[in-house]
Amino acid sequence: MVDVVRLSQIDETSRGDHYHLTAEDRCYYLYEYTSHRDYSFSATNQLISNLKKKPSQADQPHYWYKGQAIGTCGRALGAALNPAWLGIATLVPVPGSKATDHPDYDDRMERICRLMRQPAPDVRALVRQAASTTASHEAGQGDRVTVEDLLDLYAIDETIAAPAPQTIGIVDDVLTAGTHYRAMHTALAARFPNVPIIGLFVARRVFPDDPLAFGGL
Repeated sequence: MVDVVRLSQIDETSRGDHYHLTAEDRCYYLYEYTSHRDYSFSATNQLISNLKKKPSQADQPHYWYKGQAIGTCGRALGAALNPAWLGIATLVPVPGSKATDHPDYDDRMERICRLMRQPAPDVRALVRQAASTTASHEAGQGDRVTVEDLLDLYAIDETIAAPAPQTIGIVDDVLTAGTHYRAMHTALAARFPNVPIIGLFVARRVFPDDPLAFGGL
């Protein structure tokens, strides 16, 4: 049994925290992840920490929690979404920071998408990333990937582009500035014009009350 958590929508009161989003974007999230705090701060911080465990750590005992987190996120998002929408939507996971030939290539978002409904919904990794980048939560403030950087790396996988989606849900774990969402939206809207696109996130990033806090996601 899954405790149903309702999706919240990014609106004018929260959009300023995610500066790449526009008033036209429809983005939804389940939880709030507190930046500059570690996994012990909240249940959501622990969930996201477990979700981001690196595949190269798969032989370590703590990696078990990653699978648990993927299951929790998939079931929670699935329970929060309208079954009728899930029945017609194409879920497009945001690629991880590492390309498929990297030891830390991570398909966690695709796995989360496939757990949202049984039988599995239409999940397609329509956007492929050509080269590895530094993960946003590990990058320094001046080293974070930009929308333009991502658009240079993103390409539509034409082998799975048909049939054209009726509606698209871009799915990611944490909404921070909205960089990946903006790049994904741009790439998908160019390939599938007039197809409605929304963003679905496990959590959105919020800031702690302590103005002197630093580090972390």
